[in-house]
Amino acid sequence: MKGRLTCWLAAVTAALLAAAAPDAAAQKKVTVSGYMTDASSGESLISATVLETASRQGTVTNNYGYYTLTLPAGEVSLEYSYMGYETVEHAFTLTRDTVIHVAFRPAPEMLSGAAVTASRSEMGVRGTQMSAVEIPVHQIKLVPALGGEVDVIKAIQLMPGVQSGTEGSAGLYVRGGGPDENLLLLDGVPIYNVNHMLGFFSVFNADAIKNVTLYKGSFPARFGSRLSSIVDVRMKDGNDKEFHGSASISNLAAKFQVEGPIIKGKTTFNVSARRTYYDVLSQPLLLLYQKIAKSESTVTAGYYFYDINAKVTHTFSNRDKLYASYYMGDDKVYANVKMGDESTDYKLKLGWNWGNIVGSVRWNHVFGPRLFVNTTVNYTQYRHKLDITGSERYLGGKDTEMTLAYHSLINDLSGAVDFEFNPTPAHDIRFGATYIRHTFKPSITTIRYKDEDSANAAIDTTFGDKNLYTNEAALYAEDNWSLAPWLKVNFGLRYSLYATSGKTYHSLEPRLSLRALFTDDFSFKASYSKMSQAVHMLSNSNISLPTDLWVPSTDLIEPMRSRQVAAGLFYSLGPVDFSVEGYYKGMDNVLEYRDGASFLGSSTGWEAKVAKGRGWAYGVEFLAQKKSGRLTGWIGYTWSKSMRQFNREGNIINLGQPFPAKYDRRHDLSVTASWAVSKKIDLAATFVFGTGICGSLAMQKLNLLPGYSYQFDTYLSTVTVDYLEGRNNYRMPSYQRLDLGINFNRTFRNGNHRTISVSVYNAYNRNNPFLVYRDGQHLKQLSIFPIMPSVSYTYEF
Repeated sequence: MKGRLTCWLAAVTAALLAAAAPDAAAQKKVTVSGYMTDASSGESLISATVLETASRQGTVTNNYGYYTLTLPAGEVSLEYSYMGYETVEHAFTLTRDTVIHVAFRPAPEMLSGAAVTASRSEMGVRGTQMSAVEIPVHQIKLVPALGGEVDVIKAIQLMPGVQSGTEGSAGLYVRGGGPDENLLLLDGVPIYNVNHMLGFFSVFNADAIKNVTLYKGSFPARFGSRLSSIVDVRMKDGNDKEFHGSASISNLAAKFQVEGPIIKGKTTFNVSARRTYYDVLSQPLLLLYQKIAKSESTVTAGYYFYDINAKVTHTFSNRDKLYASYYMGDDKVYANVKMGDESTDYKLKLGWNWGNIVGSVRWNHVFGPRLFVNTTVNYTQYRHKLDITGSERYLGGKDTEMTLAYHSLINDLSGAVDFEFNPTPAHDIRFGATYIRHTFKPSITTIRYKDEDSANAAIDTTFGDKNLYTNEAALYAEDNWSLAPWLKVNFGLRYSLYATSGKTYHSLEPRLSLRALFTDDFSFKASYSKMSQAVHMLSNSNISLPTDLWVPSTDLIEPMRSRQVAAGLFYSLGPVDFSVEGYYKGMDNVLEYRDGASFLGSSTGWEAKVAKGRGWAYGVEFLAQKKSGRLTGWIGYTWSKSMRQFNREGNIINLGQPFPAKYDRRHDLSVTASWAVSKKIDLAATFVFGTGICGSLAMQKLNLLPGYSYQFDTYLSTVTVDYLEGRNNYRMPSYQRLDLGINFNRTFRNGNHRTISVSVYNAYNRNNPFLVYRDGQHLKQLSIFPIMPSVSYTYEF
């Protein structure tokens, strides 16, 4: 294996040297490079565009706002553009490598569309990237929100090819995949559990976010480890000019955000925090109820979640920047019960919390105008703790105490180095390596019991699964190559290695995408990508629960693998982008619980409870998106089908016959629009419609005739049993919902800004199915979200 890796690296190095070697017969080439930022804040801009207008050669900034463009020496005319900002032009004679930093100013409100038409990233008509979309944060904030709390994941759910799962949940089901098949990155660091409040909200605080990108397919070689999607969320760096901030309160939560310079032009910070307060509001009501009911017990209980985001950025020079980012978030459930009389005191205490800690330090260095490197060290943790303590104390007597604790934990320590090399305008080369050390502590249970009346009545024991240590590594290289003005190809290769339980799995994953340009505004794209995934989530529920466990592949369970092909047409009409894509995805080694098997919070012996099979999904997606102007939004529609089959020996489910995946939905429509009526008022609306999801439900009953049972050695009378035709045989009623919102804006003389947002979730009170169950001879439906109005107040300074 070491020899193969050496040959691979040698081949990549040779290719890079050959691409960079000068051609004596060619015209002298020189490079323009620099950073693109917001003029008022100094915030770096991702996917901003620079275009040489005569040759039509151009490039976009990377995730840190850096660009490099190599051109023939001579007269050049450069046009810099970014959505919602005024276009900047530079015309000059280019004779040597030149550094140009561009600071954009916002475009006038009514003319912002003019700036957009020239701003086309690799996801636009002219780029090779398909099956991906950037969602502007300002659009996310305009989407009417459940409880007045803006949610990034819920905005992503409105995109074609993405299913939302059950009513109100923050789960993602992308192109027929499961909720554990999505890699969610916060500043490049994976987050295992992105859900708050059992999945009804996500951990991403929109106030701390700069950019959101969703990849559903056509995955660049730099991404891996999951089958279905990559959600790349980038945090704000912070204002390097002056201090700014905001404070907000809604039905659900209160939050604030502050940013500014520590050293002007050098060091910045950005800090935000959010906390719900239902526990604070509900406690007086709980005490009042106890008083009215004349309860003999005293109860304090509540639930809340919180998030903290922080980031510090330091610029040493135009060549070196250092970033440090941190996230911490928890959900907490607590309860304390006290009761008793003059002689006895009883206490019960419950503490249940789960959450994430994410930290990263990254260093950017510009080796030269054509070579950019980013080096990163990351740490991520997901933890779950459940502690229950009960005690009984007698006046003048002995005490009895019992404690039950259940803990689980995942720790990842990782490092990565990523290079971006631009030898010529025709080549945009990326290559790098990553390593992750996984530590799984799946489930540890502790039981303690102490009775002071008996010296022998004591228990102190801990049992559960052993810690699992796995190693994951990957190498990748990709080249975005312009073969001709009308033809562009991105081809790459990713090699991944996963070592676990004495077994090592290897995966060679080719990636290919191409773009054929018919006109400047119309193109055809096609792609192929192979992916692998070596971690799995064990869950027994339709909603996200903290007891869901992540476990690694083992010597018995191989990593999941997928192959996806896609093709589509892309058209740009002024500020509106249109796309139609078709895709087919085949999946292998997917897991399902065996018939009758279940998971109850322990990963012990989990391999015997699941079956391995295959899956396939295909569909057509349509998207029309407008990102600028007074009217913005998108229309997305998906027709799709997702199937599973488990017919291998020893892995039979549903008698080996194909069955629909749980979240198979034939039709899915979403319409989102926002309209700036004036500087003071803007309106927003969202409408969604989807075919019902699938479930296993017995629709008939069978009467078994009486007779002698040799198995139980007894005579059995007539027995009535439920008859299940097959797995996921029942499709729930369709889902539809209309959300409305209005924002009242005001700008004060001192420049501060106030927004009052009023929104209505499920405006016409549709009873959407959360659960369908049998009650005798009838089916009944449980709906949990009726019409729900909300109000939020935001003050920006």
